[in-house]
Amino acid sequence: MKKLLSLVTGALLLSAPAHAVDIEVAYPYSHLFDVTYEKIMKDFKKAHPDINVKFRATYESYEDATNTILREAVAGDLPDVTMQGLNRQQVLIEKGIAKSLEPFIAKEANFEKDGYHDAMLSLSKFDNNVYGLPFSISLPVGYYNMDLMKKAGIKKLPTTWKEVIATCETLKAGGIKNPIFWGWNITGNWFVQALMWSQDAAIVKGNKFNFGGKEGRVALDTMKSIFRGCNMKNLSWKDGLASFSAGQIGMMFWSTSALGAVERSKGDFELRTAEFPGIVGKPKGLPAGGNAAMLVSASKDPKRLDAAWKFLKFITSGVGAAAVAETTGYMPPNKAANEIILADFYKRNPNKETAVRQLPLLRDWLAYPGDKGLAVTKVIYDGIEQIVIGEQDDMKELQEEMVDEVTSLLPRK
Repeated sequence: MKKLLSLVTGALLLSAPAHAVDIEVAYPYSHLFDVTYEKIMKDFKKAHPDINVKFRATYESYEDATNTILREAVAGDLPDVTMQGLNRQQVLIEKGIAKSLEPFIAKEANFEKDGYHDAMLSLSKFDNNVYGLPFSISLPVGYYNMDLMKKAGIKKLPTTWKEVIATCETLKAGGIKNPIFWGWNITGNWFVQALMWSQDAAIVKGNKFNFGGKEGRVALDTMKSIFRGCNMKNLSWKDGLASFSAGQIGMMFWSTSALGAVERSKGDFELRTAEFPGIVGKPKGLPAGGNAAMLVSASKDPKRLDAAWKFLKFITSGVGAAAVAETTGYMPPNKAANEIILADFYKRNPNKETAVRQLPLLRDWLAYPGDKGLAVTKVIYDGIEQIVIGEQDDMKELQEEMVDEVTSLLPRK
């Protein structure tokens, strides 16, 4: 798809006016968003034939996106627009890389009427300044291969993790060797935060790692119960998605963002999505995933900055946001897309409506404060991996180790 997108973009560049302005853009997750940008660019070039958009190599993940931008800032080789995970915006603002969008917004006559309302802008607002326009919003959901579920005699989808484990046992008894893929290795410790928010607890409070109490212990015990009770294999997230799409896994718990990609690549089986299970009853909250478009251009040319703003605004507008919903499983954070363009879309696509039903549970996808936030992410990742591969069975000991190591990386004030 990347090759196809490059060809489309190249053809558009050749047909652009001689006085066109060039801008550079970078985004993550080629397998999710190539088809989205291909769709958006056709409309963008019609609306703005005087702007050439060059796409840089896609980021592997949100962590890679942030690391790449930090390196490019030092090297003086920044793109004009970058798509960053909602939990990774703050570090670019603190380092003076991301630019406030307030001067551009102030020049727009009907900005809120275009669909940009305060509730969504708040996801990218820092010190009362908007630094990004949310491009896509996701929540964790359950994916189910209904052919395998029915084959094992399962008629009711699980609503708690205890029920999930019982379902795993039924699937295994029915001959399903790999009943589950649970996305512990998703970007930004998102599923760990999901288990914390399920208990209405934030993983960080101020500069404190809020994982040393009973909620953190419950999160660890829950993961251990799932991994052990379901005999979950240690798959990379790419292999997990590929195995589920190939019809080899009965249940997958992942972001709704992958739904479009799974639908396009899955085998001949009935796919159904359902709400993310809770620890006791339904979750009390869930972290909002997704990314925002940020202006990081080092250019002083007002024409180039204006072109970058026009692109950034277009892809998050009603038309751009609708393309996100139509090609992925993300929910568009733009109300014009949701209320007008996509009025009947979710009725026709019930699997994509699952996340919308969970919107009342939406909580912040929290960033780890300070310069070592990415290192904190790795510490938590490594700790959970110890459970997955069977190196650690003592959750009390693991909890203490994680809290000590993370605390040493966080700012003291």
